[in-house]
Amino acid sequence: MSIQKYSVNQHPIQTLLTWIKSGEIAIPEIQRPFVWNATKVRDLIDSLYEGFPIGYLIAWRNPNIRLKDGTTSDGKRILIDGQQRITALMAALLGTQVINKDYKKDRITIAFHPKERKFEVSNPAILKDKAWIADISDVLSPEAKVLNLVDEYCFKNEGSDRDEIYESIELLRGIVNNHIGLIELNSDLDIETVTEIFIRINSQGVILSQADFAMSKITTNEIYGGNMLRKCIDYFCHLAVAPEFYQQISDLDSDFTKTEYFQKMSWLKSENDELYDPSYTDMLRVAFTSEFKRGRLQDLVALLSGRNFETREYEEIIAEQSFQLLEKGILKFMSETNFKRFIMIIRSAGFIDSNMIRSQNTLNFAYIIYLVSKSQNIDSNKIESFVRKWFTMSVLTGRYSGSPESSFDFDIKQINEFGIEKYIENVEAAELSDAFWNAGLPQQMNTSVASSPYFNVYIASQVFDNDKGFLSRDILVRDLVTHRGDIHHLFPRDYLKKNNLTKGRYNQIANYVMMQSEINIAIGDESPSKYFTKLLEHCNNGKAAYGAISDFDQIKENFKMHCVPEGMENKDIEHYDEFLQERRKLMAGKIKNFYKKL
Repeated sequence: MSIQKYSVNQHPIQTLLTWIKSGEIAIPEIQRPFVWNATKVRDLIDSLYEGFPIGYLIAWRNPNIRLKDGTTSDGKRILIDGQQRITALMAALLGTQVINKDYKKDRITIAFHPKERKFEVSNPAILKDKAWIADISDVLSPEAKVLNLVDEYCFKNEGSDRDEIYESIELLRGIVNNHIGLIELNSDLDIETVTEIFIRINSQGVILSQADFAMSKITTNEIYGGNMLRKCIDYFCHLAVAPEFYQQISDLDSDFTKTEYFQKMSWLKSENDELYDPSYTDMLRVAFTSEFKRGRLQDLVALLSGRNFETREYEEIIAEQSFQLLEKGILKFMSETNFKRFIMIIRSAGFIDSNMIRSQNTLNFAYIIYLVSKSQNIDSNKIESFVRKWFTMSVLTGRYSGSPESSFDFDIKQINEFGIEKYIENVEAAELSDAFWNAGLPQQMNTSVASSPYFNVYIASQVFDNDKGFLSRDILVRDLVTHRGDIHHLFPRDYLKKNNLTKGRYNQIANYVMMQSEINIAIGDESPSKYFTKLLEHCNNGKAAYGAISDFDQIKENFKMHCVPEGMENKDIEHYDEFLQERRKLMAGKIKNFYKKL
């Protein structure tokens, strides 16, 4: 026999709104900000007026917690589905302001036409039209008197049927008595079960992540400043993308501007680096893993609730300590010194453009490595090497592409046990053996995807080595990456297409080089045997062909920078596959040498 995991009850809308205003049900703002448009709010009110159902709300009760004095406190209910509907109801019926997608306070005003019994979003034309009641929240106000409203309306609209208007307004006032279903999930359910229930009940809704649940726990705990901490996380992530948002916070949220959080993030107002723009999930992961030495965000949810993992009970002291530790992690995360130093280290490894970084979790754990190393007072030069190596290794091996939470949890616990330096050595021995460099990596480079992690690391190695662009005397690969330089083909694409090769065959990363467009255009669709012969002949005579290099030794050095196999002046279409295999090995060798220097 299965255990009932939830209860279902019907409650009047008025009761639910009262519970929310009193804090009995907390809105965690999981889907913050309010994303419905005013027309959708109007349709919701119209459905209520017509007596149509508007779906179920889902709440998850926090566990009861043992207080420091030995007594027990009942857990609040957290609304995990239905926030948009409840916010819409509070905005339209109670006149509550909402926070819109631009993080500005806004009023959504719904108008009502008593004669036609229809609703519309209030606008200037409606405000001038006496046939409309411009704001239904006036009608639903506790101070409103129905007879006075009817008298006032009939006075403004001569010839109105008093009984008809009275009935319309009474029906409007009655919508707060309509019932809405509340599904209440048991407090002892784990996140996976709650998520599954959520998906099964509301498959069209936003899929909730463990970070969403963590944010809900943070938001609804005002005792330990969770509401401000949640704002801090939210605002930091928004500022990282839109620095101009700083002035808006300053103008509109005076309470937050008085906090230490606001001071600590003020440096973002003039920051335009796009290499690492964290989401609230990223911020929580890094802060939690670096401070708690755990990798699963469901553990953060449990700890913020006060869970004692040994006794399986919930204690106030654990909740308090967890909030303090999380705040410490968040402050370290957004420290200007830490954040900028970390970005500088990633850039110093050759990853100078956000397009070169395809995995946010790889960046996240590299930042964890930085923060943990710094907290242990490890020498700064070693920290830089640890971060560069871990990041590059993670990109090459796809370390966090499968189950990032499990990997985070495993890695941080191993680091805690063995220390960072020893653990990196262990991982290198297991993941970056000679077999990887000599066979595994060349095989993985058999791909046509230019955004491949292997090609990105190869380009990073060229940036790190200050390599010049292919056939360039002065322009660096770094310059080509920064200014969106072009990726071109050593075996020209049009040459291969003329020989009937398919797109997946001619677009191989082992055929790619970073090259100036004008050089590529000059080469056109000539075979390698033709244009490489011309290159070598010209340089032997002290002349430049295609590029600006006119010295034989310089051209040979340029070929080496770009892992160009020897004997290209003798290669035609029949040598293409052999060329790809040889160049993959050379590229893998360059990446290996680059990694060793990190």
